[in-house]
Amino acid sequence: MTHSCKTLITAAALSCVAAASTTTMAASDLMTPETLWSMHRVGGQTASPDGKRVAYTVSTPDIAANKIRTSICLINADGSGRTVLTPQGSSESQPAFIHKGNRIAFLSAGNLWTMDTAGADRRQLYDGGDLEGFLFSPDETMVILIRQVEATGSIQPQEKDLPLATGLVIDDMNYKHWDQYVRTIPHIFLASVDGDAVSIQKDILEGEPYECPMLPFGGTEQFCWSPDGTQIAYTSRKKTGVAYATSTDSDIYLYDLATQHTTNLCKPQDYQEPAGDPLCSLSAQEKNQSSQDINAGYDQDPQFSPDGRRIAWKSMARDGYESERNRLCVYNLASGEKTYVTESFDSNVDDFCWSSKSDRLFFIGVWHACANLYQTDLKGKVMQLADGWNDYGSVQLLNDGKRLLAERHSMSKAPELYIVTPGKKENTAKVEQLTFENKHLYDQMTFGKVQQRWTKTTDNKDMLYWIILPPNFDETKKYPTLLFCEGGPQSPVSQFWSYRWNFQIMAANGYVVIAPNRRGLPGFGSEWNEQISGDWTGQCMKDYLSAIDDACENLPFVDKNRLGAVGASFGGFSVYYLAGHHDKRFKCFIAHDGAFNLESMYTDTEEAWFSNWEYEDAFWNKDMSANAKRTYDNSPHKFVDKWDTPILVIHGEKDYRINATQGMGAFNAARMRGIPAELLLFPDENHWVLKPQNGILWQRTFFGWLDKWLKK
Repeated sequence: MTHSCKTLITAAALSCVAAASTTTMAASDLMTPETLWSMHRVGGQTASPDGKRVAYTVSTPDIAANKIRTSICLINADGSGRTVLTPQGSSESQPAFIHKGNRIAFLSAGNLWTMDTAGADRRQLYDGGDLEGFLFSPDETMVILIRQVEATGSIQPQEKDLPLATGLVIDDMNYKHWDQYVRTIPHIFLASVDGDAVSIQKDILEGEPYECPMLPFGGTEQFCWSPDGTQIAYTSRKKTGVAYATSTDSDIYLYDLATQHTTNLCKPQDYQEPAGDPLCSLSAQEKNQSSQDINAGYDQDPQFSPDGRRIAWKSMARDGYESERNRLCVYNLASGEKTYVTESFDSNVDDFCWSSKSDRLFFIGVWHACANLYQTDLKGKVMQLADGWNDYGSVQLLNDGKRLLAERHSMSKAPELYIVTPGKKENTAKVEQLTFENKHLYDQMTFGKVQQRWTKTTDNKDMLYWIILPPNFDETKKYPTLLFCEGGPQSPVSQFWSYRWNFQIMAANGYVVIAPNRRGLPGFGSEWNEQISGDWTGQCMKDYLSAIDDACENLPFVDKNRLGAVGASFGGFSVYYLAGHHDKRFKCFIAHDGAFNLESMYTDTEEAWFSNWEYEDAFWNKDMSANAKRTYDNSPHKFVDKWDTPILVIHGEKDYRINATQGMGAFNAARMRGIPAELLLFPDENHWVLKPQNGILWQRTFFGWLDKWLKK
């Protein structure tokens, strides 16, 4: 593709974010890859103690430098007085109000700094250059610091007389994770604060080969202070090697500063974990069949109630299952009783926070393809607060106790901050937009309309799919159309905003997008969500075809002779499978970081619990279940003889979740079969594409391939 670009953003507009890069966009009103990758990205946010100001981060790609720079901004809670506190060209993050809101602590180059609310009077509290996060105690005399410590549980220490040797001697699993070899792991350190200096006192997990926060994405949300500052609750999965790789069982631990004693809040004190078989699903094994409330799955992100009497956290019931329904667990510190307060909400709890009176919790949950705000009391009475075609991404209580600070986004708007005032009745919350970081771009662009449609599946169930129309849509025309295949496999096709899989840029390139909420997605009840496990190539694949067939039959603007199927991760697997089972519906395919050969995927991925749960058995088990046999028998690589359609394969070589050999194998198979194919390989990217120039190359290659086969 060629791009005719011109600069559209004024110097005044650029000055709103100190680290902003030169933003370019095509002469028309349509989104381009350069526009998408120049957008400002609202990140972490925090409110001042009086609730009158909000500090937040804005990250902006610098395309020329191939970096993303992050600035700290300050705004009044009424939307006025927005200022940028970070010097131009710098990168600072994780703002936190201290000193009664008169100063802001933040990270810069791995060091802890403070500044006044004008961005001046900067003072360095820690200069080790190795911090990844921090959290001050309520009285600000102590601070928790996230630092890396050496990990030798799976990779042996380097030979001291061979400092230039690059070989790794590995003697157990869990030697790599996401995109790195596990030579270090994060620990939380307790440090004292004396004036403008921080002194590290103790590694809270000293001598333990376990992570806190948990890899690969955990941060400060995985630990918290008690209101009186005497205790710390934290998340950890205290396992190593094979046990770590085959389990999702993390727990909430309570550390007492005075006694230095740690208590596991999730398990009985005399609990002994039963032995498990690492070569098959944990679903029917003894641990998951226990009658005790042992919190066998993921438990994470603890928060003390403001009155200090309870701790709430997100909890999954079963070990080995990453997509178990996330519930809100409330633990009574006096009695040890655990109550699950979102049982009437048959979907996941995402972010949450306490009310000021400790009598309610506000949370985000997805239902019918939108992630909205809800509340629950301590007896489990759930009420929806806000409605609409959008996704809320985070929520926290302002210190006036009446309003919430939330991040929200949609298919047509990148994340921004909002002030939400809950109403007394369902869906009566007052929602006011606080930030407008990309308004200057929206004012110059035309986006496509988003629609919903329900259709019947082959088993006579109702399925929702999104329709995204091209900008300046002409209902009398027929448009090339894309079937979007979701990853996960159990991630909602909600109102998400993405800088790669962005529906508006697909629409801007002249494509109608059909995005089905197929079997195996949350937001439609647990039965719908769980039907995919052990059945990757069954009903969920039929659901894809039901959606695209319904669109071809009932939407006159869909050109059934110009269809493409695209997807990443499980969506990439879906594309590989559909390539051998589509009955010539599609004219081209694009698969990003997808699993191609499930037998090799079983042993190659670093998260063995995932393969165990989804496939049910190791491929060499002679007594494997019927589901496991069906899974391996239907692996996409076994149907390459039926491939007959051009395919673009994209993969990152630092993707250790789905190794790059999966993509290489699919590409090589296509070419050996004589099928037109391209391989876009990123040696320096993981399961995602994070570098700005790589992101633009991704978009150009993506649309170049589609245009070649669908716009003839």
